[in-house]
Amino acid sequence: RHTIRCFRLGTDEGTLSLFFTVFAISVANLTLLLQYQNRICVFLHKNDDMAAHNELGKEGEDEAVRYLEARGYRICHRNWRSGRKELDIVAEHQGELIVVEVRTRRNQTYGTPEESISEAKIRRIVSSADAYVRKFCIDLPVRFDIISLTGIAKPLEIEHIANAFYPPIW
Repeated sequence: RHTIRCFRLGTDEGTLSLFFTVFAISVANLTLLLQYQNRICVFLHKNDDMAAHNELGKEGEDEAVRYLEARGYRICHRNWRSGRKELDIVAEHQGELIVVEVRTRRNQTYGTPEESISEAKIRRIVSSADAYVRKFCIDLPVRFDIISLTGIAKPLEIEHIANAFYPPIW
C-alpha cells in the first residue's frame, strides 16, 4: 500500500483553490485514482513494510539460494523477469541450466508448498525459461526443480525436488 496525496489546482475568478486528500491504496487502484475527477496525484510516501507473507517468501528464496550454493550450484539470476512472468532462481549445475520455483509456507495446513503450483504456473515458468534461454543464447539442457520450505523460524524445513516437472506439450 502507498500513501498518495491528491490535489487539484484551479482558478475561481482569480483565486487559487486547493483540494487536498490523503489516500492509502494499492498500486492496482492507482490508475483509477489518477483519472478520478481530473485531480493530479503524486506519490509522497511508499510504505517499506512488506506484508508478512512477502517477507516469508523472500526469506524462503534467500534460504533456497544458500541451500543451492552449499551444494555447488552457481546462481545465475534471482527473480528474473520476462514481461509479467518471473523465474525465482536460475542456476547452473553439472552442465545443466536449473530453473527453480521456490515455495514457502508457514505450515502444511493447506497442503505442501509444492502442491500450490498449478498447471498454469508451470506453463508460465516454462515460457519464461524459454525466453531466458533465447535471451542469453544458452545451449544447455534445462531442468525444472522445486524447492519447498516450511516453517516460521530458521532453520526452515527444506525439500528439493529435482526434475519436479517436464515442459507440457501445448
